[in-house]
Amino acid sequence: MRTASKPSSTPTENVGVNDLLIFNTDTGSYLFLVNGSQVFQIDRDLADEFQHAFEANHDAGVTALMESYGLQSPPHIQGGVSENYPVHALSLAIAQKCNLGCSYCYAEGGDFGGPAKNMSEEIARQSVERLIAGATPGSRLNLAFMGGEPLANRRVLRATTEYASQLAARRNLQLGFSVTTNGTLITPDDGVFFEAYGFAVTVSFDGLGADHDRLRPFRSGKGTFDHIIKRITPLLRTQKHMQVSTRVTVTPLNLGLTEKLQKLVDLGFHSVGFSPLLSAPNARNEIHGDSLDEMLKQMIACGRLFEQHLQQGLRFPFANMVNALREIHSGTHRPYPCGAGAGYLGVSADGELAACHRFVGNADGAMGTISVGIDREARTRWLSERNVAHQIPCNRCWARYLCGGGCHHEVLTKGRGACDYIRGWLRYCLEAYARLIDACPSYFTPEERAHAYDETTDKANR
Repeated sequence: MRTASKPSSTPTENVGVNDLLIFNTDTGSYLFLVNGSQVFQIDRDLADEFQHAFEANHDAGVTALMESYGLQSPPHIQGGVSENYPVHALSLAIAQKCNLGCSYCYAEGGDFGGPAKNMSEEIARQSVERLIAGATPGSRLNLAFMGGEPLANRRVLRATTEYASQLAARRNLQLGFSVTTNGTLITPDDGVFFEAYGFAVTVSFDGLGADHDRLRPFRSGKGTFDHIIKRITPLLRTQKHMQVSTRVTVTPLNLGLTEKLQKLVDLGFHSVGFSPLLSAPNARNEIHGDSLDEMLKQMIACGRLFEQHLQQGLRFPFANMVNALREIHSGTHRPYPCGAGAGYLGVSADGELAACHRFVGNADGAMGTISVGIDREARTRWLSERNVAHQIPCNRCWARYLCGGGCHHEVLTKGRGACDYIRGWLRYCLEAYARLIDACPSYFTPEERAHAYDETTDKANR
């Protein structure tokens, strides 16, 4: 948090009404500067001056105020990511098959619209070798196992983990492992294995009890919630080097987020996060319109719950809030929403490279093959076209460098129906940050943040 005050500095670029946001909380008035994702505390008179310039849609007036108060700075982003950007994370679709019947699955039942298949150990090893070959000693890498349901190919998952760990150690590389699972096939022995290799384990839920069972049944139609809880409870009790988190997909059928958040936290998950279902192959259970507005209200209620715990000195692992506060505090400023197509790629069971795990088998995100390598032309085109500066209306939105333009897969398949939701959530997070930086400054020290939430749970797509 910085305070805006005179004297002025030499301006370096013009800004306009789309390059900042004024917001107020009970702790004062604040300016969010899009360039660099910087937050400044300002006095009320200056806030009123900026507000008048906004209402008049007066770019020149905004520029003059910025110059007067020394808020101009060189642009933090000159362009997109280079086509030669090193890949530091791969997700392996190690099993393109699944034992559940989730109606909305982006992977179309786990097989991505094709025949069910497992990744061979040979392709998994080639993937590891390509990931490690491009890394400099001391680099941090991540290998993620996804599907379908990755534990349907447990043998190759384990063999690949062991091989990758040995290879990384010989190259002096820090290699982390993660797995996203529906939880139905987890065994106590899996827990021992994940603990030994420090896995970040993400278990997919769609809420609690009947809500979950309605949306994530077995293929037979039988509910899965109680079955999953029984399977993962030993992991929740023993996690130390591994971290067991959950991601809840939100639809119009499973709103009521504060209750879900509290109960999942009470079960012992290392972190709990929510994600709206914006895109489904058959459009079933997508969340739009009034339901998305209701989700925003409930997300803010969850955020308030987080604020209450933090002010009481208590850890509360609401991942959406933790991530947002970390990014605001560090000035996260990016032209893309994630590392897809840049530092992060997905690998199909057949060894085809994709922009991310959601583009497996999708020509829109094809990036080459593991055997031949990255298709540089496709990657260059992707990075140019998907840059937020080239997205309309993103390039004139105050939230553009926090949001990065939204999930590529969701935007390409369904458009930008969630922009108001995203802006509403980010604005609330900015307001919460302004309150908490004063009330709980120690939370924002590196040591405290590491204690509150380990970033390995969110690194696979960065």
